[in-house]
Amino acid sequence: MIPTIPPQAIGIGMVLGASIIGAFGALYLKKGANKLSLSPKALVTNYALMLGVALYGLSTIIFIPALRLGELSLLYPFASTTYVWISLLSVRFLGEKMNGYKWAGIICILAGVTFIGAGSV
Repeated sequence: MIPTIPPQAIGIGMVLGASIIGAFGALYLKKGANKLSLSPKALVTNYALMLGVALYGLSTIIFIPALRLGELSLLYPFASTTYVWISLLSVRFLGEKMNGYKWAGIICILAGVTFIGAGSV
């Protein structure tokens, strides 16, 4: 027998996926902003900026239907994991540094999402 996945679990997975895609979108928006020029030609040839916008759009396309699959008070906090992904991606791809405060923030975000998730079961 094939086990069925509860809709709320699918919604959580979709929100987490959208969160990761959105974090990559932010990364590319940052890369595009670093070489931003406001001329129309420069904007459309700024591929990092265009990719960032596309990834943000894709994350929204995934996020919105996910909201139908569970309680908003459960699903929406999982979107806060975007801050975790951005912190980690910034270290890896932008050479940014992590310090104790940033790690503490990540722990608080993950703990908060865990408590909210556990409280909704």
